[in-house]
Amino acid sequence: MNFISRPADRFHSIRFGLIVLAALCAPGLAAAQSPASGFQKAPLAERSSGTRAETIRIVAVGDIMMGTAFPDSTYLDPRIVPGVSADQLIGTDLVGALRSGDVVFGNLEGALFDRGGESKRCRNMDVCYAFRSPEWYAGLLAGMGFNLMSLANNHSGDFLEAGRATTIAALEANGIAYGGLARAGAITGTLELGNGTRVGLAAFSPNKGTVSIHDLEGLTRLVAELDRTHDVVIVSFHGGAEGADRTHVTREPEEFYGERRGNVYEFAHAAVDAGADVVIGHGPHVPRAVEIYRDRFIAYSLGNFWTWARFNLSGPNGLAPILDLEVDRQGRVIGARVVSARQRGLGSPRLDPGGRAARLISEVSREDFPEAALDFTADGRITWGVEDRATEGANADDSKAEGGR
Repeated sequence: MNFISRPADRFHSIRFGLIVLAALCAPGLAAAQSPASGFQKAPLAERSSGTRAETIRIVAVGDIMMGTAFPDSTYLDPRIVPGVSADQLIGTDLVGALRSGDVVFGNLEGALFDRGGESKRCRNMDVCYAFRSPEWYAGLLAGMGFNLMSLANNHSGDFLEAGRATTIAALEANGIAYGGLARAGAITGTLELGNGTRVGLAAFSPNKGTVSIHDLEGLTRLVAELDRTHDVVIVSFHGGAEGADRTHVTREPEEFYGERRGNVYEFAHAAVDAGADVVIGHGPHVPRAVEIYRDRFIAYSLGNFWTWARFNLSGPNGLAPILDLEVDRQGRVIGARVVSARQRGLGSPRLDPGGRAARLISEVSREDFPEAALDFTADGRITWGVEDRATEGANADDSKAEGGR
Protein backbone atom coordinates (compact mmCIF):
# COMPACT_ATOMS: atom_id res chain seq x y z
CA MET A 1 0.00 0.00 0.00
CA ASN A 2 1.23 3.47 -0.81
CA PHE A 3 0.47 6.29 1.60
CA ILE A 4 0.08 9.98 0.79
CA SER A 5 -0.56 12.55 3.49
CA ARG A 6 -1.76 15.92 2.27
CA PRO A 7 -1.48 19.03 4.47
CA ALA A 8 -4.77 20.82 4.96
CA ASP A 9 -3.65 24.02 3.30
CA ARG A 10 -1.84 22.68 0.22
CA PHE A 11 -4.78 22.94 -2.16
CA HIS A 12 -8.30 24.30 -1.86
CA SER A 13 -9.47 20.74 -2.42
CA ILE A 14 -7.79 19.34 0.67
CA ARG A 15 -9.59 21.43 3.25
CA PHE A 16 -12.37 19.56 5.00
CA GLY A 17 -15.52 20.61 6.81
CA LEU A 18 -19.17 21.22 6.16
CA ILE A 19 -20.10 21.66 2.53
CA VAL A 20 -22.76 24.21 1.74
CA LEU A 21 -25.15 22.91 -0.89
CA ALA A 22 -27.53 25.86 -0.95
CA ALA A 23 -26.68 26.63 -4.55
CA LEU A 24 -27.37 23.01 -5.52
CA CYS A 25 -30.58 22.57 -3.58
CA ALA A 26 -32.30 25.91 -4.20
CA PRO A 27 -35.75 25.00 -5.52
CA GLY A 28 -35.85 27.46 -8.40
CA LEU A 29 -32.39 26.89 -9.77
CA ALA A 30 -32.36 27.89 -13.43
CA ALA A 31 -31.39 25.27 -15.98
CA ALA A 32 -29.19 27.80 -17.72
CA GLN A 33 -26.90 28.34 -14.74
CA SER A 34 -23.15 27.98 -15.13
CA PRO A 35 -22.29 24.25 -15.13
CA ALA A 36 -19.74 24.79 -12.37
CA SER A 37 -21.84 26.99 -10.12
CA GLY A 38 -22.69 24.13 -7.78
CA PHE A 39 -19.06 23.60 -6.88
CA GLN A 40 -18.89 25.83 -3.84
CA LYS A 41 -17.11 25.28 -0.55
CA ALA A 42 -18.17 26.61 2.80
CA PRO A 43 -16.21 29.66 3.97
CA LEU A 44 -12.96 28.61 5.60
CA ALA A 45 -14.13 30.01 8.92
CA GLU A 46 -16.82 27.33 8.93
CA ARG A 47 -14.47 24.51 8.05
CA SER A 48 -12.64 22.67 10.78
CA SER A 49 -9.06 21.67 10.01
CA GLY A 50 -8.45 19.82 13.27
CA THR A 51 -11.39 17.44 13.55
CA ARG A 52 -12.94 14.82 11.31
CA ALA A 53 -15.34 16.27 8.78
CA GLU A 54 -19.01 15.37 8.94
CA THR A 55 -19.10 15.15 5.14
CA ILE A 56 -16.54 14.47 2.43
CA ARG A 57 -16.62 15.86 -1.12
CA ILE A 58 -15.46 13.45 -3.84
CA VAL A 59 -14.96 14.61 -7.42
CA ALA A 60 -14.23 11.90 -10.00
CA VAL A 61 -13.59 11.66 -13.73
CA GLY A 62 -12.82 8.84 -16.16
CA ASP A 63 -9.85 8.14 -18.43
CA ILE A 64 -6.91 10.56 -18.60
CA MET A 65 -4.21 10.50 -21.29
CA MET A 66 -3.15 14.06 -22.08
CA GLY A 67 -0.85 13.14 -24.97
CA THR A 68 1.79 10.55 -25.85
CA ALA A 69 5.33 10.80 -27.21
CA PHE A 70 4.96 7.30 -28.68
CA PRO A 71 5.20 6.45 -31.52
CA ASP A 72 6.43 10.03 -31.91
CA SER A 73 6.02 13.48 -30.39
CA THR A 74 3.38 14.59 -32.92
CA TYR A 75 0.85 12.92 -30.62
CA LEU A 76 1.64 15.34 -27.80
CA ASP A 77 -0.62 18.34 -27.25
CA PRO A 78 1.51 21.31 -28.40
CA ARG A 79 -0.24 23.57 -25.90
CA ILE A 80 1.13 21.62 -22.94
CA VAL A 81 4.53 23.06 -22.21
CA PRO A 82 6.36 23.57 -18.90
CA GLY A 83 4.84 26.49 -17.04
CA VAL A 84 1.41 26.33 -18.69
CA SER A 85 -1.53 26.46 -16.30
CA ALA A 86 -4.45 24.09 -16.40
CA ASP A 87 -6.73 27.13 -16.52
CA GLN A 88 -5.28 27.98 -19.93
CA LEU A 89 -5.78 24.44 -21.18
CA ILE A 90 -9.27 23.51 -20.01
CA GLY A 91 -10.73 26.69 -18.53
CA THR A 92 -10.87 28.23 -15.08
CA ASP A 93 -14.41 26.97 -14.48
CA LEU A 94 -13.50 23.34 -15.15
CA VAL A 95 -10.35 23.54 -13.03
CA GLY A 96 -12.45 25.05 -10.26
CA ALA A 97 -14.90 22.16 -10.55
CA LEU A 98 -12.07 19.69 -10.04
CA ARG A 99 -10.49 21.56 -7.16
CA SER A 100 -13.80 21.72 -5.32
CA GLY A 101 -13.28 18.13 -4.19
CA ASP A 102 -11.65 17.00 -0.98
CA VAL A 103 -10.79 13.86 -2.95
CA VAL A 104 -10.20 14.23 -6.70
CA PHE A 105 -9.97 10.94 -8.61
CA GLY A 106 -9.10 9.89 -12.16
CA ASN A 107 -7.94 6.87 -14.16
CA LEU A 108 -4.46 7.38 -15.61
CA GLU A 109 -4.08 5.64 -18.99
CA GLY A 110 -0.48 4.93 -19.98
CA ALA A 111 2.91 5.54 -18.41
CA LEU A 112 4.54 8.74 -17.20
CA PHE A 113 7.88 7.93 -18.77
CA ASP A 114 10.43 10.28 -20.31
CA ARG A 115 12.94 7.80 -21.65
CA GLY A 116 12.55 5.76 -24.82
CA GLY A 117 12.28 2.35 -23.20
CA GLU A 118 10.68 -0.80 -24.54
CA SER A 119 6.97 -0.80 -25.26
CA LYS A 120 4.63 -3.73 -24.90
CA ARG A 121 4.49 -6.09 -27.84
CA CYS A 122 1.26 -6.67 -29.76
CA ARG A 123 0.38 -8.96 -32.62
CA ASN A 124 -0.92 -6.04 -34.66
CA MET A 125 0.46 -2.61 -33.75
CA ASP A 126 -2.09 -0.97 -36.08
CA VAL A 127 -4.80 -1.73 -33.52
CA CYS A 128 -2.59 -1.70 -30.44
CA TYR A 129 -1.76 1.59 -28.77
CA ALA A 130 1.01 2.39 -26.30
CA PHE A 131 0.94 5.64 -24.35
CA ARG A 132 3.98 7.42 -22.91
CA SER A 133 3.43 10.88 -21.43
CA PRO A 134 6.11 13.17 -19.96
CA GLU A 135 6.70 12.58 -16.27
CA TRP A 136 6.17 16.25 -15.45
CA TYR A 137 2.49 15.87 -16.42
CA ALA A 138 2.00 14.52 -12.89
CA GLY A 139 2.57 18.06 -11.62
CA LEU A 140 -0.10 19.35 -13.98
CA LEU A 141 -2.53 16.76 -12.62
CA ALA A 142 -1.73 17.75 -9.05
CA GLY A 143 -2.21 21.39 -9.94
CA MET A 144 -5.75 20.58 -11.08
CA GLY A 145 -6.42 19.03 -7.67
CA PHE A 146 -5.99 15.34 -8.46
CA ASN A 147 -4.83 13.44 -5.39
CA LEU A 148 -6.04 9.88 -6.10
CA MET A 149 -5.40 7.87 -9.26
CA SER A 150 -6.20 4.39 -10.54
CA LEU A 151 -3.44 2.56 -12.43
CA ALA A 152 -5.57 -0.54 -13.06
CA ASN A 153 -6.16 -0.46 -16.81
CA ASN A 154 -4.87 -1.88 -20.09
CA HIS A 155 -2.31 0.91 -20.62
CA SER A 156 -0.51 1.14 -17.27
CA GLY A 157 1.95 -1.50 -18.51
CA ASP A 158 2.54 0.01 -21.94
CA PHE A 159 6.22 0.54 -21.11
CA LEU A 160 6.59 -2.48 -18.88
CA GLU A 161 8.10 -2.32 -15.40
CA ALA A 162 10.33 0.65 -16.22
CA GLY A 163 7.27 2.70 -17.15
CA ARG A 164 5.37 1.61 -14.07
CA ALA A 165 8.28 2.62 -11.84
CA THR A 166 8.60 6.12 -13.28
CA THR A 167 4.83 6.59 -13.16
CA ILE A 168 4.77 5.70 -9.47
CA ALA A 169 7.72 7.98 -8.73
CA ALA A 170 6.11 10.91 -10.57
CA LEU A 171 2.79 10.48 -8.75
CA GLU A 172 4.45 10.18 -5.36
CA ALA A 173 6.60 13.26 -6.00
CA ASN A 174 3.41 15.23 -6.58
CA GLY A 175 1.38 13.91 -3.67
CA ILE A 176 -0.97 11.70 -5.66
CA ALA A 177 -1.96 8.37 -4.10
CA TYR A 178 -2.59 5.42 -6.42
CA GLY A 179 -3.58 1.78 -6.52
CA GLY A 180 -4.38 -1.12 -8.82
CA LEU A 181 -1.02 -2.63 -9.76
CA ALA A 182 -0.19 -6.22 -8.86
CA ARG A 183 3.10 -5.30 -7.21
CA ALA A 184 4.13 -4.65 -3.62
CA GLY A 185 3.22 -1.17 -2.43
CA ALA A 186 0.91 -0.40 -5.34
CA ILE A 187 -2.04 -2.77 -4.84
CA THR A 188 -4.03 -0.30 -2.74
CA GLY A 189 -3.49 3.34 -1.84
CA THR A 190 -4.16 5.55 1.15
CA LEU A 191 -4.83 9.27 1.00
CA GLU A 192 -4.75 10.95 4.40
CA LEU A 193 -6.26 14.39 4.32
CA GLY A 194 -5.39 17.37 6.45
CA ASN A 195 -7.62 16.52 9.40
CA GLY A 196 -6.57 12.88 9.57
CA THR A 197 -9.45 11.46 7.53
CA ARG A 198 -8.20 8.35 5.73
CA VAL A 199 -9.43 7.47 2.24
CA GLY A 200 -8.56 4.06 0.83
CA LEU A 201 -8.41 3.10 -2.85
CA ALA A 202 -8.61 -0.36 -4.40
CA ALA A 203 -8.56 -0.54 -8.20
CA PHE A 204 -9.15 -3.47 -10.54
CA SER A 205 -9.05 -4.41 -14.23
CA PRO A 206 -8.89 -7.55 -16.42
CA ASN A 207 -5.37 -6.72 -17.58
CA LYS A 208 -1.97 -8.27 -16.90
CA GLY A 209 -0.01 -6.63 -14.10
CA THR A 210 -3.10 -5.19 -12.41
CA VAL A 211 -5.36 -6.38 -9.60
CA SER A 212 -7.89 -8.69 -11.27
CA ILE A 213 -11.51 -7.68 -11.73
CA HIS A 214 -12.37 -11.38 -12.01
CA ASP A 215 -11.23 -12.37 -8.52
CA LEU A 216 -14.26 -11.52 -6.39
CA GLU A 217 -12.80 -13.29 -3.35
CA GLY A 218 -9.69 -11.14 -3.64
CA LEU A 219 -11.90 -8.07 -4.04
CA THR A 220 -13.73 -8.92 -0.85
CA ARG A 221 -10.51 -9.40 1.12
CA LEU A 222 -8.89 -6.18 -0.08
CA VAL A 223 -11.96 -4.02 0.44
CA ALA A 224 -12.75 -5.50 3.85
CA GLU A 225 -9.20 -4.74 5.01
CA LEU A 226 -9.42 -1.16 3.76
CA ASP A 227 -12.81 -0.82 5.41
CA ARG A 228 -11.30 -1.75 8.77
CA THR A 229 -8.54 0.84 8.54
CA HIS A 230 -10.04 3.77 6.60
CA ASP A 231 -12.90 6.22 6.99
CA VAL A 232 -13.98 6.05 3.34
CA VAL A 233 -13.22 3.33 0.79
CA ILE A 234 -13.27 3.97 -2.96
CA VAL A 235 -13.21 1.08 -5.41
CA SER A 236 -12.35 1.70 -9.05
CA PHE A 237 -12.71 -0.72 -11.94
CA HIS A 238 -11.69 -0.67 -15.60
CA GLY A 239 -14.22 -3.02 -17.11
CA GLY A 240 -17.05 -3.59 -19.53
CA ALA A 241 -17.06 -3.70 -23.33
CA GLU A 242 -16.05 -0.61 -25.32
CA GLY A 243 -17.78 1.53 -27.91
CA ALA A 244 -20.47 4.07 -28.64
CA ASP A 245 -23.11 1.32 -28.53
CA ARG A 246 -21.98 0.03 -25.11
CA THR A 247 -23.59 2.65 -22.88
CA HIS A 248 -25.78 0.11 -21.07
CA VAL A 249 -25.05 -2.07 -18.04
CA THR A 250 -26.05 -5.59 -19.10
CA ARG A 251 -25.77 -7.27 -15.66
CA GLU A 252 -23.97 -10.07 -17.55
CA PRO A 253 -20.30 -10.89 -18.24
CA GLU A 254 -18.96 -8.66 -21.02
CA GLU A 255 -16.29 -9.25 -23.66
CA PHE A 256 -14.42 -7.07 -26.11
CA TYR A 257 -12.29 -8.49 -28.95
CA GLY A 258 -12.16 -11.81 -27.12
CA GLU A 259 -11.06 -10.32 -23.79
CA ARG A 260 -13.19 -11.01 -20.73
CA ARG A 261 -14.09 -7.59 -19.31
CA GLY A 262 -16.01 -8.73 -16.24
CA ASN A 263 -19.57 -8.57 -15.00
CA VAL A 264 -19.40 -5.00 -13.74
CA TYR A 265 -22.82 -5.15 -12.05
CA GLU A 266 -21.85 -8.20 -10.03
CA PHE A 267 -18.44 -6.69 -9.27
CA ALA A 268 -19.80 -3.34 -8.09
CA HIS A 269 -22.37 -4.91 -5.79
CA ALA A 270 -19.77 -7.29 -4.35
CA ALA A 271 -17.51 -4.30 -3.67
CA VAL A 272 -20.24 -2.49 -1.72
CA ASP A 273 -21.14 -5.67 0.15
CA ALA A 274 -17.49 -5.95 1.21
CA GLY A 275 -17.32 -2.39 2.51
CA ALA A 276 -16.81 -0.01 -0.43
CA ASP A 277 -18.47 3.39 -0.07
CA VAL A 278 -18.08 4.64 -3.65
CA VAL A 279 -17.54 2.54 -6.79
CA ILE A 280 -16.23 4.30 -9.91
CA GLY A 281 -16.08 2.60 -13.29
CA HIS A 282 -14.30 3.45 -16.53
CA GLY A 283 -13.13 1.51 -19.57
CA PRO A 284 -16.03 1.51 -22.07
CA HIS A 285 -14.95 5.02 -23.26
CA VAL A 286 -18.56 6.17 -22.93
CA PRO A 287 -20.65 7.20 -19.92
CA ARG A 288 -22.89 4.58 -18.36
CA ALA A 289 -25.60 4.50 -15.72
CA VAL A 290 -25.29 5.37 -12.06
CA GLU A 291 -26.95 3.53 -9.20
CA ILE A 292 -27.37 3.81 -5.46
CA TYR A 293 -27.05 0.43 -3.74
CA ARG A 294 -27.28 0.11 0.04
CA ASP A 295 -26.87 3.90 0.26
CA ARG A 296 -23.56 3.74 -1.61
CA PHE A 297 -22.96 5.33 -4.98
CA ILE A 298 -21.95 3.36 -8.07
CA ALA A 299 -20.94 4.99 -11.37
CA TYR A 300 -20.59 2.26 -13.99
CA SER A 301 -18.48 4.36 -16.38
CA LEU A 302 -17.32 7.97 -16.45
CA GLY A 303 -16.02 7.62 -20.00
CA ASN A 304 -13.14 9.68 -21.38
CA PHE A 305 -12.16 12.83 -19.50
CA TRP A 306 -8.97 14.05 -21.24
CA THR A 307 -7.79 11.75 -24.02
CA TRP A 308 -5.66 13.49 -26.62
CA ALA A 309 -5.30 12.46 -30.27
CA ARG A 310 -5.35 8.65 -30.04
CA PHE A 311 -9.02 8.17 -29.08
CA ASN A 312 -12.29 8.17 -31.00
CA LEU A 313 -14.24 11.10 -29.55
CA SER A 314 -17.30 11.08 -31.75
CA GLY A 315 -20.77 10.92 -30.22
CA PRO A 316 -20.89 9.69 -26.61
CA ASN A 317 -17.16 8.92 -26.69
CA GLY A 318 -16.47 12.65 -26.49
CA LEU A 319 -18.58 13.23 -23.38
CA ALA A 320 -16.57 13.84 -20.21
CA PRO A 321 -18.81 13.69 -17.13
CA ILE A 322 -17.56 14.95 -13.78
CA LEU A 323 -19.07 13.18 -10.79
CA ASP A 324 -19.54 15.36 -7.70
CA LEU A 325 -20.46 13.43 -4.55
CA GLU A 326 -20.94 14.22 -0.90
CA VAL A 327 -20.75 11.30 1.53
CA ASP A 328 -21.14 11.19 5.28
CA ARG A 329 -18.67 9.72 7.75
CA GLN A 330 -20.17 6.24 7.28
CA GLY A 331 -19.70 6.51 3.52
CA ARG A 332 -23.40 6.94 2.72
CA VAL A 333 -24.05 9.21 -0.24
CA ILE A 334 -26.05 12.28 0.74
CA GLY A 335 -25.56 14.47 -2.34
CA ALA A 336 -24.76 13.75 -5.98
CA ARG A 337 -24.45 15.64 -9.21
CA VAL A 338 -23.19 14.95 -12.72
CA VAL A 339 -21.53 18.02 -14.22
CA SER A 340 -21.25 17.87 -17.98
CA ALA A 341 -18.05 18.44 -19.89
CA ARG A 342 -17.19 17.56 -23.46
CA GLN A 343 -13.90 17.06 -25.26
CA ARG A 344 -13.09 19.41 -28.09
CA GLY A 345 -10.74 19.12 -31.03
CA LEU A 346 -8.25 16.29 -30.65
CA GLY A 347 -9.27 15.72 -27.05
CA SER A 348 -9.34 18.52 -24.50
CA PRO A 349 -12.24 18.88 -22.05
CA ARG A 350 -14.35 21.96 -21.45
CA LEU A 351 -17.52 22.39 -19.44
CA ASP A 352 -20.60 21.81 -21.57
CA PRO A 353 -23.52 24.22 -20.96
CA GLY A 354 -25.66 21.87 -23.05
CA GLY A 355 -25.52 19.24 -20.29
CA ARG A 356 -25.11 16.33 -22.70
CA ALA A 357 -23.19 13.98 -20.39
CA ALA A 358 -25.68 14.39 -17.54
CA ARG A 359 -28.56 13.90 -19.92
CA LEU A 360 -27.15 10.64 -21.29
CA ILE A 361 -26.40 9.30 -17.81
CA SER A 362 -29.93 10.22 -16.73
CA GLU A 363 -31.42 8.33 -19.68
CA VAL A 364 -29.41 5.13 -19.31
CA SER A 365 -29.82 5.14 -15.51
CA ARG A 366 -33.60 5.17 -15.86
CA GLU A 367 -33.45 2.40 -18.46
CA ASP A 368 -30.91 0.17 -16.71
CA PHE A 369 -31.98 0.71 -13.09
CA PRO A 370 -35.65 1.69 -13.02
CA GLU A 371 -35.93 0.25 -9.52
CA ALA A 372 -33.48 2.88 -8.23
CA ALA A 373 -35.98 5.66 -8.97
CA LEU A 374 -33.28 8.29 -9.45
CA ASP A 375 -34.37 11.72 -10.63
CA PHE A 376 -32.06 14.13 -12.47
CA THR A 377 -32.61 17.88 -12.53
CA ALA A 378 -31.72 20.02 -15.53
CA ASP A 379 -28.34 20.90 -14.01
CA GLY A 380 -27.40 17.27 -13.30
CA ARG A 381 -28.32 17.02 -9.62
CA ILE A 382 -29.54 13.56 -8.60
CA THR A 383 -32.32 13.05 -6.06
CA TRP A 384 -33.57 9.78 -4.61
CA GLY A 385 -35.35 10.37 -1.32
CA VAL A 386 -32.23 11.21 0.68
CA GLU A 387 -34.10 12.05 3.88
CA ASP A 388 -35.95 8.74 3.96
CA ARG A 389 -32.77 6.77 3.34
CA ALA A 390 -30.84 8.74 5.93
CA THR A 391 -33.49 7.86 8.51
CA GLU A 392 -33.39 4.21 7.53
CA GLY A 393 -29.60 4.25 7.65
CA ALA A 394 -29.55 5.74 11.13
CA ASN A 395 -31.69 2.87 12.38
CA ALA A 396 -29.84 0.17 10.49
CA ASP A 397 -26.88 -1.78 11.75
CA ASP A 398 -24.74 -0.65 8.83
CA SER A 399 -22.20 1.75 10.26
CA LYS A 400 -18.50 0.95 10.20
CA ALA A 401 -18.31 1.59 13.91
CA GLU A 402 -20.60 -1.39 14.42
CA GLY A 403 -18.56 -3.72 12.25
CA GLY A 404 -19.75 -3.31 8.70
CA ARG A 405 -23.08 -3.38 7.01
